[in-house]
Amino acid sequence: MLLSAPVSRKVRVGLIGCGEIAQVVHIPTLNFLSDLFQITYLCDVSRTSLEHCKSKVIGQKEPATTTNPEELCASPEVEVVFVINSDEYHALHGILALKYNKHVFIEKPMSLNDRDADAIIAAEKASEGCVMVGYMRRYAPAFQDAIREIGGMEKILYARVRDIIGPNSTFVDQSGTFPKKASDFAAADVEDRTARATKIVAQGMQVEAGVNSSDVPPRIWRALGGLGSHDLSLMREALGMPSGVVGAYLKPPFWSAIFEYPTFSVTYESGLDSVPRFDAHIEVYSATKTVRVQYDSPYIKGLPITMHVQEDINGGLRECVIRKTYEDPYTIEMKELYQMVVDGKAIKTTAEDAKKDLEIFRMLVRSAAKNAK
Repeated sequence: MLLSAPVSRKVRVGLIGCGEIAQVVHIPTLNFLSDLFQITYLCDVSRTSLEHCKSKVIGQKEPATTTNPEELCASPEVEVVFVINSDEYHALHGILALKYNKHVFIEKPMSLNDRDADAIIAAEKASEGCVMVGYMRRYAPAFQDAIREIGGMEKILYARVRDIIGPNSTFVDQSGTFPKKASDFAAADVEDRTARATKIVAQGMQVEAGVNSSDVPPRIWRALGGLGSHDLSLMREALGMPSGVVGAYLKPPFWSAIFEYPTFSVTYESGLDSVPRFDAHIEVYSATKTVRVQYDSPYIKGLPITMHVQEDINGGLRECVIRKTYEDPYTIEMKELYQMVVDGKAIKTTAEDAKKDLEIFRMLVRSAAKNAK
């Protein structure tokens, strides 16, 4: 006799932001996990994006749509609010969702300055909801295995963090998700986003870090919050917080730095070019073992993340590549979110955790500004 599987409670989700990342990643992933989640509400300033995304949602009932984030946050049909729009609005809409006691999933960067990060943390403390920040690379099983391997090293001698990628459009076009770019944005919405971008970067880099835009390009602050936050949060979890920056060169399209730890250094290199490849990894060296986690583009579902181990075995070299699963980090991350909402499970990518990235951003721009003088 076959026993029926237990029925899962579906968590009702509202998405604020129906752009590329929602279309390529979040909606398909939530659809794959339709036994755990149901998308009930969509919000965007573009009616074209709303209609396109509504057509992509799988479920017995099509989601409601709105251009008003507060309408979505106030709805009893929403338990978790996904803040996955442009990062100028992450703090504003995350705090709005917490005001209505919703759980909140905020894509990284959670914020680009301490003022906004502190406001989110304060709002969470006053709310019945919890915040989870979307650092999906940190949920990859290969990375978790690497953490254990690194913990078994007698002494770390050196590490490097690398993230050099080609055009996202290359991977998006081959993802099979058929995203649609919208152009029906009101002039007022475009102006508001531009003004907010200027203010949040000025607050983070000039006010809080004390670095002038003449010494470090403001767009590097956005680059650190975008691509850089993936790598630097991995570094934090694997190795802890650095004690300082020996030197930094921060001029897009490529930037690099050397972080200082008590007994070793970490080389950080990142950038964007036109070569259609994805080279992202963290690698840690000891005297007898090297451990590396290699990431591929998250825009093509199922590409494996692998752990590579090289070690000395009685004077010989043993090389090992472990592909633990084809399950992508976004799917694993969503399962963690489900457990947070339904079971009250504690998660590691909290608002307080995300704020630590800003400390590293300040270390980097201050070092670069010092070198520029």
